[in-house]
This record gives sequence, structure tokens and C-alpha cells, in this order.
Amino acid sequence: MGKPTGFLEFQRQSEGYEAVESRLRHYHEFVPHLADDQAKVQGARCMDCGIPFCNNGCPVNNNIPDFNDAVYRGDWREALEILHSTNNFPEMTGRICPAPCEAACTLGINADPVGIKSLERAIIDKAGENGWVLPQPPVRKTGKQVAIVGSGPAGMAAAQQLARAGHEVTVFEKNDAIGGLLRYGIPDFKLDKRLIDWRAAQLRMEGVKFVTRTLVGTTMPHGVANDAVKVVAPARLMKEFDAIILAGGSEAPRDLPVPGRDLAGVHFALEFLIPQNREVAGGRKNTINASGKHVVVIGGGDTGSDCVGTSNRHGAASVTQFELLPQPPEQENKPLVWPYWPTRLRTSSSHDEGCARDWSIATKEFVGENGKLKALKCVRLDWSNGKMKEIPGSEFEIKADLVFLAMGFTNPIASVLDGFGVTKDARGNANATTDGAGCYATSVAKVFAAGDMRRGQSLVVWAIREGRQCARAVDEFLMGASTLPR
Repeated sequence: MGKPTGFLEFQRQSEGYEAVESRLRHYHEFVPHLADDQAKVQGARCMDCGIPFCNNGCPVNNNIPDFNDAVYRGDWREALEILHSTNNFPEMTGRICPAPCEAACTLGINADPVGIKSLERAIIDKAGENGWVLPQPPVRKTGKQVAIVGSGPAGMAAAQQLARAGHEVTVFEKNDAIGGLLRYGIPDFKLDKRLIDWRAAQLRMEGVKFVTRTLVGTTMPHGVANDAVKVVAPARLMKEFDAIILAGGSEAPRDLPVPGRDLAGVHFALEFLIPQNREVAGGRKNTINASGKHVVVIGGGDTGSDCVGTSNRHGAASVTQFELLPQPPEQENKPLVWPYWPTRLRTSSSHDEGCARDWSIATKEFVGENGKLKALKCVRLDWSNGKMKEIPGSEFEIKADLVFLAMGFTNPIASVLDGFGVTKDARGNANATTDGAGCYATSVAKVFAAGDMRRGQSLVVWAIREGRQCARAVDEFLMGASTLPR
């Protein structure tokens, strides 16, 4: 596992960032992958810890010590094979995953953990540069037809696995290009969309068929992107396909129904981010422009961070981010939480580009003039004993020309699940288990569910895991047994 004494000899090797003043002028990725010698040193730090908790910290259970060792030895082809054995799209996770594997790294108990995420990216980037990632079409076809609704990471992972098992796979996507929120949510400066096109080309050569601008179901609610020019009834899919996987996202945004919500200038986050991704891709200009405006982002997660970075690239006069919850500690209590994902203050590259952040803030009213937003009325909160109380006399007002609501997503679109007659859980997700006989199967025969549509809003790496596992469950359902990895 790397160099036996490497963790004692070497410090963590981190990827460098392009300078802020430079990267704010464009929407390209600004984090270069590790050089070969840097990656070797990073791999050398992987210690012979006996029980690699990183494997279980990773939702797809990457064989992390094995590819760390392969990188240390300079065997990049072996490292790629190990990585691909558990993860269909390491170019995605190597860029945008928050790296729960690193939080579980044994070295991280009393030192900086191994830079697993940066090694993952270095492996797949080198593979792409050298043409090592090739299609793997099936040896024989089964004659079985599988429909997948949604082309995000769960749908793509399931499609690739099932196509390699020999099934005819058709993926239906309501927008004009595949990728789900990988394409129309995450900004290009975090994830270059050419990577999605690269993988899509591989999937097509493996036999996957993509049908875009096609809505399965009926209608989409306000705030959800929909380019569909065709509608396919769920009953038709039930008739034409041997199995169906519902792998759409959890797309219903959480709203903030306070006075003034209908003022011009108050938007859901994706109403800003999706048009910006389309503009960067060569489409029409984003109708929401933050240039010279005072922007307030409500919500402290990744989507809020994306709004911050995009607003700064527009040239916003100021960017402020509010979070309802208290400010987390800058450093977690490792003996208490390791190897689990810790709650601690996380500062993204977008925050470093310019953002005022404040915690324990509730928005009471959007204030406007002539129908346009001009300010927010807010109040500070006391979270003593875990209960939220407004602090008397703490009310304040902040100037705002634009507000982006980035408070997460509540559930998948109900019309899709209702169209198939699938039973939902208490949160409005497709009700399906992940273990044992009949896992990922819904209440409707031959209909399965995976990713955010089953588990709710989550990480890309969890979507990949569920897509892979669901594919195996579908293969077992169709063939009686499966050789696909779980």
C-alpha cells in the first residue's frame, strides 16, 4: 500500500488553483490535476492501516488502497482498471465529490488524510489523455428491452451496466442534452461538460440509445427545467419494455413563502444556474444578470456556492450568503466523529472568490418597490438546545437586487411516479429498498427506482452507486441471475 513509511515522510499534495482575478474572467475549470510525481508522492502516503475505512466511507466502495499503490508504482493502467471496477464515472466524482472517503482515511485521525479525490482525478484524466477509456460492448445480446427515465449519473450508470450485460437500453431525457444536473445545474467551472459528452459517446458505442426532449409523464411544475417537445405515456413504456428504471432527480425546489415572494428578482437557484450553463454551451444569453447588483443567496450548500461563483463571474456588486442553521465548527472533534462524515465549516473555491457569509439567519420578508426586489428583512436566530427561536431586537434589513433560493430540493416530480402508479414514501420519493430480494423494485411490477428519485436529494457518487446496484437487480429480474458487480 504505497510506501510503508510514506505517511511519515511526505505531506499531503494538493491541487493548485488558478488565481481568483484570472478565473473570474471565464467559466472553464481552473484546478489542474496532479502531475505524475505529485501523484506518486500522494499515493505513497497511503499507510498499511489494516482496515481501510476509506473503502466504506466511499459510497461506491472504491478499492482505494489498491489504486493508491498502483499510482505509487507508476502502473496507471492498473490504477484505471481498479478505479473503473467500482465507479463508472470517476471523472465526475474526481471533480465534484466532497470526498467522504478522505473523512474516513485512517491517516486523517491525526494528520492530513491522503488526497484520494485528487488521485482519482489524476488517474482518469491520464486515461483520457492516453485513449485508454474504450467502449466495452457486450459479447452477446439478451433481447431484453430496458427503459431508463432520466439521464443523470444514476440513469447513466444503470444504462452502462445493463448495456454491457447485453440488454437493449433506451434512456429518456426531458431536456435537450443528457447529463441531468451534471449538465444543467453544476457550473462549467466545476465540471467541464465535454466530460459528459465523452462518456455519452462511450455509452452509445456500447449500445445505449438516448432519446432527448421527451417527457415521460404529464406536466412539470414551475422551477423545473423542461425542453420536451414530445410526451411519452408511462403506459406505453410498460407495454414496450421488459423493465423500467425511474432515475430522475429530486427536482422540486424548496420554496420560501414569505411576504414579497412574487417580487421580480426572487428566483430559485436553478432558474439562474441552468440558463447560465446553456449560455456557456453556446445558447441564448442568461436572462438573469447579476452584473452590478447586490446578490443574496439563501442556503449554505453546494447549490448556494454555485450561485455565489456564477454571480461573481457576472460581476455582482456584492454577494452575501445566508444559512438558517448555526455556523459549524472550523474543525470537527475527530475522536468523536471519525470515520463518519463530519459537520464542520466548509469553504468552497467560490467563497474564496468573494462572499460575505452569515449563519442563523431567517428571512422574514422580501421588500420591493414597483414590483421589484430592493431589500430583505431578516432576523437572527438562537439555536440553544437545538430549538430555533428568533432573537428579540435582532431584526435587520439588507439591500438586495437579486435573491437566489438554494435551500435544497424536496422530492422528485410527483407526476412521473404517479404516472406509473408507484407507491411513495413519506417524503414523496419512490418507495423501494436497497438490499435483499427485490431490492430497488417499486410497488409496480417490472418498475425499479434508483438515485435521487428513490433516496431523495443526495450526492453524485450515491447516484452512481444506486444506478449500478439497480442495474444488477434489473439484470437478475430479467435473467434470473447476474454477473454484474453490486
